Amino acid sequence: MMSAAAASCGDKAPPHAVCLPFPTQGHITPMLKLAKILHARGFHVTFVNTEYNHRRLVRSRGASAVAGLPGFRFATIPDGLPASDADATQDPATISHATKHHCPPHFRSLLAGLGKNAVSCVVADNLMSFSVDAARELGVPACGYMGYRNFRPLINRGIIPLKHEEQLTNGFMDMPVDWAPGMSKHMRLKDFPTFLRTTDPDDILMTFQLHEVERSEDASAVIINSFDELERPALDAMRAIMPAVYTIGPLPSVLEQVAMPTSTSGPVDAISCSLWKEDDACLAWLDGRKTKPRSVVYVNYGSVTVMTGQELAEFAWGLAGSGRDFLWIVRPDVVRGSAAAAALPSGFEEATRGRGLLASWCDQEAVLRHEAVGLFLTHSGWNSTVESLTAGVPMLCWPFFAEQQTNCRYKCVEWGVAMEVGDDVRREAVEARIREAMGGGGDDEKGKEMARRAAEWKEAAARATVESLANLDSLIADVLLAGTSGPSADCHRCWCKGVNQTALSLGLIFVIVLLPVATAVPLLPLPPYVLTVPTTLFAPSNYHRRRGSDFARH
Repeated sequence: MMSAAAASCGDKAPPHAVCLPFPTQGHITPMLKLAKILHARGFHVTFVNTEYNHRRLVRSRGASAVAGLPGFRFATIPDGLPASDADATQDPATISHATKHHCPPHFRSLLAGLGKNAVSCVVADNLMSFSVDAARELGVPACGYMGYRNFRPLINRGIIPLKHEEQLTNGFMDMPVDWAPGMSKHMRLKDFPTFLRTTDPDDILMTFQLHEVERSEDASAVIINSFDELERPALDAMRAIMPAVYTIGPLPSVLEQVAMPTSTSGPVDAISCSLWKEDDACLAWLDGRKTKPRSVVYVNYGSVTVMTGQELAEFAWGLAGSGRDFLWIVRPDVVRGSAAAAALPSGFEEATRGRGLLASWCDQEAVLRHEAVGLFLTHSGWNSTVESLTAGVPMLCWPFFAEQQTNCRYKCVEWGVAMEVGDDVRREAVEARIREAMGGGGDDEKGKEMARRAAEWKEAAARATVESLANLDSLIADVLLAGTSGPSADCHRCWCKGVNQTALSLGLIFVIVLLPVATAVPLLPLPPYVLTVPTTLFAPSNYHRRRGSDFARH
């Protein structure tokens, strides 16, 4: 295993990685894990947040959260949106447009300010592909890997954009798509990332994804937050295209292994980028249920999902009717247009008194590892999927947008660890699914089989850590440090994929751009930017699940 001392090449200055996540919680969290892994392997790290998220981080965790440590510092760039202190997730279309058009000159200026010869590599989310432009303008290598690969073939076949909105509800979305390379033969059109659910060829998120995807054709390596046993067909398809694919996952397990042996791991482990304040009462409440293992339903829709007040009420009464204890994370902005707490139905608290806890945010990894948790009702984001598989917890799925529908399909039909709640959520379905998954109604054998398969995937994830650590050392030796010996070094290029995404939907990836040590970084002037903000600033109005009834609002 490569030591930190070896990575820093003796008396030479250690390599320096600049980490740039897309500015949402689901992208920040895994990027921070990767940054910590690199730090544990001897890299200096500069972690770049937007100014808006920097302020949210300070509010949720205090100024010490961004103070940094020796060898690990935080930096900020503006996102171009109007100043706000709202504690809410920014609208996906708006922030995608803003980062693409406003962030590039500020990021170039940040790199310049770090000093000549100071940066070894930039690790950037694929959705921040302007990092590739910045590298090229500075005369250094740039690279990429194609994500969401199947959008272009679907366009070429005339399947998307949709011809009319009725196709969302008339059975068209059930079309089998069994020809997509590397993907399940059980895929349907509705299982692909939701950005294709539009009739507009200029749709902001569909065109943004295509732009980001098609910038990335020069990749020579890919890093994936996954493991071969979980996604072998998809990985085989990727390896047929790419000369080098590194599976380094599950990231939480890899981070635990690389951080534990070092004497400095404690302070770095304390660094967190949770944009919401975590409620410590959650774990204490679960501790009170240790005598009833696998008895609690944990409910969390992630950091972006929004719903109507009626949908929240259906979930509430479904939980109440199930008779099971539950820990329910209800973000303040999860209900469109109102405070979530105010949207809870009258009588719900009385109906569930003594067996439920509501909180606004929690340490999800710790919750899923707790022996009292037996089921996870989830939006099916990739972070949540990996964390649940690693903990051996079966799932109920209510996917919201992006690749979550793809993840849901695989969990249900390929991996055998989940069931769907259904798009049009109904309390009867929520109650029945919980009973079926945990025993006490319906097909108890289905719940037992899900639990058995979840336990098997937990063991597989643990086994995969050994291989992932070897892949990490190869990545550092063969790629990340290959271009740090001077301007004549053979500087490899790679995309780091799926630190918050699966190989299945081939999207939301991280790029690594290597900057040779001897390359001077010229200071580039910041041109004036006038940014036209499309649509609203925060998530509760846009890009819901795009059922027919929602279509007109998008």
